[in-house]
Amino acid sequence: MRWRVIAVGTRLGGWAEAAFNDYSRRLRGAEALELCEVPPGRRSARGDAVRAIATESERILALLEPRSYNVALDERGRQYSSVQLGEWLAARRQSGVPVNFIIGGADGLGAEVIKRAALRWSLSALTLPHALARVLVAEQLYRATTLLAGHPYHRE
Repeated sequence: MRWRVIAVGTRLGGWAEAAFNDYSRRLRGAEALELCEVPPGRRSARGDAVRAIATESERILALLEPRSYNVALDERGRQYSSVQLGEWLAARRQSGVPVNFIIGGADGLGAEVIKRAALRWSLSALTLPHALARVLVAEQLYRATTLLAGHPYHRE
């Protein structure tokens, strides 16, 4: 099963890149995690957000395979506990379909990307920096796989 984080933005801080890479390294083999960075749309004035989101949406949609399962990271999406995420992940594993976790730019995801998503996932009711969202997705995927394997990484 292949997992991809498709994220708008191309400049992570060193701390975020190191953390994401650490969890990616742990998720090797059958459940490898790949990062696909999408250049942000150009914003030079207030009214450019709509145009920027449209550009970002085109770039994201071009990366989505027709049979992939797409998860839009959205503050208005469904929240999961780590155990619930593990259960969800177990069901996804059985399907064998590649999963994309999509993180939008500064102004969020476009409507076309949201429409292509089978699930909208909220990491938190808090507003998070995009770099931190990438790290949280990677860490929670790692945590879910360790839960499913019975590894003591997760404690209740």
